[in-house]
Amino acid sequence: MTDTLLTISGLTKAYPGVVANDTVSFEIKEGEVHALLGENGAGKSTLVKMIYGLVKPDSGTMTLRGEVFAPPEPRAARATGVAMVFQHFSLFDALNVAENIALGMENPPPMGDLASRIREVSENYGLPLDPFRTVGDLSAGERQRVEIIRCLLQDPKLLIMDEPTSVLTPQEVEILFQTLRKLTSEGVAILYISHKLEEIRTLCDHATILRLGKNVSTCIPAETSARDMAELMVGSAFASPARADRELGEIALDISGLSVASTGAFGTPLRNIHLTVQEGEILGIGGVAGNGQDELLTALSGEVTTDHDAVKFMGQPVGRLGPTARREMGLLTAPEERLGHAAAPDMSLIENALLTAAQRENLMHRGFLKWADTRSFANRVIEAFDVRTPGPENAARSLSGGNLQKFVIGREVLQNPKVLVVNQPTWGVDAAAAASIRQSLLDLAAGGTAVICISQDLDELMEISDRFGALNEGRLSDIRPAQGLTVDEIGLMMGGAHGMEVAHG
Repeated sequence: MTDTLLTISGLTKAYPGVVANDTVSFEIKEGEVHALLGENGAGKSTLVKMIYGLVKPDSGTMTLRGEVFAPPEPRAARATGVAMVFQHFSLFDALNVAENIALGMENPPPMGDLASRIREVSENYGLPLDPFRTVGDLSAGERQRVEIIRCLLQDPKLLIMDEPTSVLTPQEVEILFQTLRKLTSEGVAILYISHKLEEIRTLCDHATILRLGKNVSTCIPAETSARDMAELMVGSAFASPARADRELGEIALDISGLSVASTGAFGTPLRNIHLTVQEGEILGIGGVAGNGQDELLTALSGEVTTDHDAVKFMGQPVGRLGPTARREMGLLTAPEERLGHAAAPDMSLIENALLTAAQRENLMHRGFLKWADTRSFANRVIEAFDVRTPGPENAARSLSGGNLQKFVIGREVLQNPKVLVVNQPTWGVDAAAAASIRQSLLDLAAGGTAVICISQDLDELMEISDRFGALNEGRLSDIRPAQGLTVDEIGLMMGGAHGMEVAHG
């Protein structure tokens, strides 16, 4: 790990109202895992887009193995050995693995040859894939394998990974890390973006920390605590979530025998779900992505209606009511997909505030919008949840993913729900913002709100939940007190130990 692979010198990129990268400089060496850290909006995404040829820098230079490196497009970056696995997969569900991989290649070989190569490379790196399986039938972890193998078939010298473990089980994370260590032993450099700081400490050799577009520090993660790295990212200390003792009240949500067909060809139907959650309680629901989480949220939000008695809110059957009626009563939801489901991409934050808060915040009068009140509510969300944006007039798509997540969660929390159902509340947000969002959920519960938190982040669920259950293939495990659950017990629950007592270790 002595030869420098990529040198970045003074890279700057500005957009209207914000300098995304401000004279950023650092080096990545061959065979190292280099972490790129920073809170939401720090400039990480813009920087890797410049390296990958998606964005042209305003000033500054890059050199790759001593040669000037200025890719005008991703194809040019790939041709020089730079590959990228994006946070959001770009795969076609109806095509098989080999067909998806062929679409990402400049000159794909015959399908039979490609299938053999996929088998060979995937098994060599411990990520076995069947080239003829339909992508829509794959788990989230297997889909990520497709993206990684697509990159490895290009024989990369630098592999950029953006939040690669956000959809993986603990076991899948360990397999991924073994693969990345094998790659680095062969001289491949990895630029690794993640908000999971303990993973950074385990995997990465060096870290560059960005704050407000500038690189402000470097560290050796193994010698730096997760809290110290988080505080370098934020520039100040921040508080960990604190639980308050709270009295549980009446049953706020009672779900009995809930079965829902999947709305999409590759979704997961819900099968006979039973659960209750009381006022002041946080119920955590874990599981690997694609096991019915989205379907559960849409059944509780009213986007998909059910048998009348399958969902009871404060004792009243609401299974046939739509989202507007449920929101008016105080049953609020925040879905996982930020752009397109939780927020309309091209609408301003003011308009997005109106979309879900019109009833509970009284933002309409006789069919007319109360624009000043709506703007005021959007500003309250922005201020209370530290949403980094030039102003509420900005479109939702202009925010970084983490900042939009803060807006979406804040918009629901500030409506003072009686029941709040959230799916992946801290997905893609930095440590300080995640702590703030978790604290807001704990504060809601302390005020008497019943909270259902659906998440793939087991540390998050154990930190805030009173009770825990896991979804597997649309079935919900027995619900257990969260305190004292072991990783092995959680793994069994996530793996489908349904209707049976999980052995206590």
